[in-house]
Amino acid sequence: MSRISDSAFFMRLACGIEYDGEPFYGFQIQAQEPTVQSCLEAAIGKVADHKVRVACSGRTDTGVSAKHQVIHFDTTSERTPWQWMMGINTASHEGISVLWVKPVSDDFHARFSAVSRSYEYCIINRRVRPAINRHHLTWISQPLNHNLMHDALQLLVGTHDFNALRSSHCQSHVSVKTIHHAAVTRSGNIIKLSVTANGFLHHMIRNIVGTLIPIGSGLKPVSWMAEVLASKDRKQAGITAPPNGLSFTHVTYPEHFEIPGNDND
Repeated sequence: MSRISDSAFFMRLACGIEYDGEPFYGFQIQAQEPTVQSCLEAAIGKVADHKVRVACSGRTDTGVSAKHQVIHFDTTSERTPWQWMMGINTASHEGISVLWVKPVSDDFHARFSAVSRSYEYCIINRRVRPAINRHHLTWISQPLNHNLMHDALQLLVGTHDFNALRSSHCQSHVSVKTIHHAAVTRSGNIIKLSVTANGFLHHMIRNIVGTLIPIGSGLKPVSWMAEVLASKDRKQAGITAPPNGLSFTHVTYPEHFEIPGNDND
């Protein structure tokens, strides 16, 4: 434990969470709208009996879900990990679930200690719009060739300037990121894009998807992705794909922190 003041000590706790992005206006607190952070802080505060501030591994936008997000908070209250987990889940919004709770050293930070993050984007590719799981899929009616999309996505693997594939409102001062792994796969009418990188820019995945769709439909060649990337111009890329197909899936940390993975029963 570390000292907050002369009379109080705090413990830092890390939590793995999943959430349905559909009811929330993103992760970060907003003044008048429900967000994942505001709901979590209210629930954790009830269990802790004091106000808390939550930090996350990666902020998500309105409508974007998370299968394994990591957060941390500091507390002066003593509870077992099980008591924290069950208490927060009882007090929190039904669209949020805490998967695990673990004490960590005070040099751990959910965002700044992370070494990589992963996202997944799911498309349902068929002529008829979906009724089931429609808030977690993006519907594309025209036929898509996932092999062409995969080939184009490989052009982004490595370290590049992704200025052309970020939001025009992105506030990051640095647009260079490293993509470690990227793939497009298909099972039946479901196409999944998965990307792991050292970090992401605002709307980066959604803009990548919006650029891959014309390639998959045959309107643009695979080489167009390289042209877009080289241009460093957002106007040269495709549209921003909808948020509902996007999920934050995983985050990795240095081994010495012993942060659990996302295989939670």
